Amino acid sequence: MTEQEARAILSICVMAAFADGAKDEREREQVRRVAATLTGDGATDLTAATHDVLLKKTAVEEAAAALGSPEQRQLAYETAVAVCDADETRSAAESEFLDRLRGALGLEPSAVEPFHAQADALAAEPVVVPGAAPSLQSAELDRMILNSAILNGALELMPQTLATMAIIPLQMKMVYRIGKAHGFELDRGHIKEFLATVGVGLSSQYLERFGRRLAGGLLGRLGGSLVGRLGSAAAGSAFSFATTYALGQVAKSYYAGGRALDAQRLKEAFASLLGEARSLEQRYLPEIRERARTITPAAVLDLVRRPVS
Repeated sequence: MTEQEARAILSICVMAAFADGAKDEREREQVRRVAATLTGDGATDLTAATHDVLLKKTAVEEAAAALGSPEQRQLAYETAVAVCDADETRSAAESEFLDRLRGALGLEPSAVEPFHAQADALAAEPVVVPGAAPSLQSAELDRMILNSAILNGALELMPQTLATMAIIPLQMKMVYRIGKAHGFELDRGHIKEFLATVGVGLSSQYLERFGRRLAGGLLGRLGGSLVGRLGSAAAGSAFSFATTYALGQVAKSYYAGGRALDAQRLKEAFASLLGEARSLEQRYLPEIRERARTITPAAVLDLVRRPVS
C-alpha cells in the first residue's frame, strides 16, 4: 500500500467519524486528540487528514479515486462502516455518507451486504449478559478482566475488520458484568457515558486502531497470513489489550466504591492503569498470540454473544 493510498483510507475514516453532525462533542474532541497524536513512520499523518476533512479540502470521491485495487476499496468501506457503527445507532447522515462512499468506490450493494449484516449484528448486540453472576469475588473479576484483555489483543491480530469491530461490544459487556457484580444493573447508555468519561471514545477508538495500523503500514499486507502479521500487528494488539485491561480495572474500582469517583479522578485512574497495562502486555503476549490462532473469522460474532469469563 502506497503512502497516498494509506492517506486516502485515513481520510475516509475521518470523514466517517464526522459524518454524524450530532456526535457528542467529547467524542469529536477525542477524534481530534487522536488526530493530533497519531503519525506514522512513513509520514502518513492523521492530523493533516483530519485538517483537510474539516476544512472540506478532501472529498469522498477524491479519496476513493486514490484507491486502485478492489481489496483497498473494500477495506476503506469496511473501516468507514466500523467508525459509523461505533455508537451502535447509524444515523441518517451516516447512512447517506456510506451510500455516497459505496458509489464513489464503485462497490455494488451485493458486495457489501454480507459485511453490513454482520456489522449490524455486532452493533445491535445487547450489553446484558444472560446468566451473569450477580456477584463475583475480586479475584474472579481480575481474571475476567485479564481474559477479556487477552481476547481483545488477539482480535486485533486478525486481519478482518469485523474482528476489530468486536472489541468495543466486548468491552461494554465486560463493564456490564463488573457493574452487575457490584449490584448495579447497567444499560447501554450508562456504559457509553462511562467510557466517554474515562476517555475511551467509541468512534475515536476505532479510528485510532485503524489509524495505527495504517500509519505503521500494517494494512499493506491485505490477505496476508496471521503468522506473517504477528510482529507488525503488535502495536495494535498492545493498544487493545491495554485499553481493555485499564477500562476493566477502573470500572471495578468505580463500582466497588459505589460510583463515588468524579470525572477527573476517573480519567486520572484510567491513565494510571493504562500505564500498568502496557507493562503487562509483554508478559501475556504468548497467550494473546495463541488465542489469535484459535479464533476463526466465523466465530467472531459468537464470541461477542458469549463473552469470556
